[in-house]
Amino acid sequence: MSNSMKRESVLINAPRRAALKLGLAGTLVLALSCGVSPAFAAGKPKVGLIMKSLSNEFFKQMKAGADKYAAENKDKFDFKAVGMKDERDFASQVDAVENFVTQKYDIIVVAPADSKAMATPLAKAVKAGVKVINIDVPLDADAKKKAGIDLAFFGPDNKGGATLAGDALAKDLGPGAKVVILEGNPEADNAKERKEGFVDSVKSGKLELLDSKTAHWETEEANTVMTNFLTKYKDIQGVMAANDSMALGVVKALDAAGQSGKIKVVGFDNIPPVQPLIKDGKMLATVEQYGAQMAVLGIQYGMRELAGEKFTGWVKTDIKLVTAADLK
Repeated sequence: MSNSMKRESVLINAPRRAALKLGLAGTLVLALSCGVSPAFAAGKPKVGLIMKSLSNEFFKQMKAGADKYAAENKDKFDFKAVGMKDERDFASQVDAVENFVTQKYDIIVVAPADSKAMATPLAKAVKAGVKVINIDVPLDADAKKKAGIDLAFFGPDNKGGATLAGDALAKDLGPGAKVVILEGNPEADNAKERKEGFVDSVKSGKLELLDSKTAHWETEEANTVMTNFLTKYKDIQGVMAANDSMALGVVKALDAAGQSGKIKVVGFDNIPPVQPLIKDGKMLATVEQYGAQMAVLGIQYGMRELAGEKFTGWVKTDIKLVTAADLK
């Protein structure tokens, strides 16, 4: 993503969230009373949220946060959330976009499963007059350019977050320690960015990278990949997993091999199931990226665009390293 892009920091703490909500309400009242947007005059806007796999706890949290916010604001907009059956079910996301366009939704908030392939269907939505808000996983810059769209990205610094986790692992293990990486879905830009962040930590921490393979964000696939790593490499000291669903699979493999707590594991997402593992020492750290709030922000920015505002570049959301000290 170009350094010349506009970067706007979005702090996701409780006071700011409250302020955003109040500010949005004021914007909506002004739009309704002054007739700023024709879409508002026709009735309540329709907002659709398209997520990745709902078997992933992170997206369950995202849906729960969005559903709660929509219920609290049901007088302001109608809302529907959909997800995929698994992390590689790209066709479901394409179908969801087409369905929302056909049903004349005003706003689509989307976390793309495929950063390149989703650009074309989303471009069709934009050309149909839908406000598209890209959250969590950035669309590929070249794919957007080819599709003729200029969409802002509302989401975290995935590379920076992975570096936070990787640096924590490097500090704990020390120079020369041998590590492996479990990558996310290769078609998703956040997977590439997280691997880059981990590799930066390997270099700066003077670690030895034994291997790096994808487990496509999935727990059971990660269990298999990690089991194979343990068979192939007898001296693994640390594991960097690009999301917590895969970290759960890693810990499952370590449990089976009697290595839990001996081989250090870091993840990304701070989903509830990993928190007891961090407390018990089976994981060293994870990265909080506030999924529930991210979806809410996506809705809020969609409503603001519907009211006439325009956002470009990267609207950055918060990340935070989470260790056992944070979970006491």
